[in-house]
Amino acid sequence: MRQFSGKRILITGASGGLGSAVLQAFLDRQATVVAVGRTKHGDRTSGGVSWVSADLTTSAGALDAAREAGEVDVLVHLVGGFAAGGPVEKTTGEIWTRMLDLNLNSAFYMIRAVVPAMLQKRYGRIIAVSSRTGLDPAANLSAYGVSKAALNALIRTVALETKDSGITVNAVLPSVIDTPANRQAMPSADYARWVRPESIAATICWLASDEAADVNGALVPIYGRA
Repeated sequence: MRQFSGKRILITGASGGLGSAVLQAFLDRQATVVAVGRTKHGDRTSGGVSWVSADLTTSAGALDAAREAGEVDVLVHLVGGFAAGGPVEKTTGEIWTRMLDLNLNSAFYMIRAVVPAMLQKRYGRIIAVSSRTGLDPAANLSAYGVSKAALNALIRTVALETKDSGITVNAVLPSVIDTPANRQAMPSADYARWVRPESIAATICWLASDEAADVNGALVPIYGRA
């Protein structure tokens, strides 16, 4: 399958729980992949993937990552995190700030870093991973839910700002993803009801393709049976 032959894909959060499935999906479709992780990931080039180390919760880190990646056709932003925090009155400032940094600010910094070049060549695809909680708030998840709701608003805003430029901007909204970390955190859960990383990866690849050129500003639910 040569769907992305000649396309350069920048994947952030590539070393996280969802990252390996998304990386493999794009490699299977013959993409050139630049992957960003918080820490060094073995050799700088490994398995057809060029790795970049950066802290994307800072503007400088995002700019450095974009500069190292070079001109990209697609940004897939997987960076994110989860912390419950408890009810609002018990949610610490540390958790609140960490959720905003991971789930909102990193996306803002990365999108801001890649959009100028996409505008110049009048082509680009931006896909972020949000969450079902960003649409349907849950008690005791204020920091996480608000950060994901704000991410949804950011995605839809950028979609409107770039709609006549050949760029599309969308997000996928999984429920619980079947990752090793989630299994460890919820050992009694029914994993079969969760969303497979491969399902999310396939949806992301479709949104990144020319077939999805008319899809812009969408918040795509991927809920499984959770």
